[in-house]
Amino acid sequence: MPGPGGEGGVETPIVVVALLKLKAGTAAEAIDAFRPVVEKTHTERGCQAYALHRDGGDPDTIVLIEKWASQADLDAHFVKPYIEDLGELSSKLLAEPPRILFCEPLAIGDPSKGMI
Repeated sequence: MPGPGGEGGVETPIVVVALLKLKAGTAAEAIDAFRPVVEKTHTERGCQAYALHRDGGDPDTIVLIEKWASQADLDAHFVKPYIEDLGELSSKLLAEPPRILFCEPLAIGDPSKGMI
């Protein structure tokens, strides 16, 4: 199985899923804080998806789903000032530490439907 570099030097896309449990009543503030981050991130090199979702069963949980062309692109994203600034919001808005999953896509079935 190829590692993060992929086979033959081809980069493997990286999918990141962040589950954010918010303090009660802070969802609107959190979404407002993410709005400029999402807009700026969409312009970054290697950003293939960066989408904020709200859990339909729990309005105090938001889910961020990202897809990056390479580990290098994701690493460059993490040091952007607007990403570092989100850390300051954690103690104010989060009820618990975020759960962040770094995922490697598995090509099963129709790639246009089976992979993000």
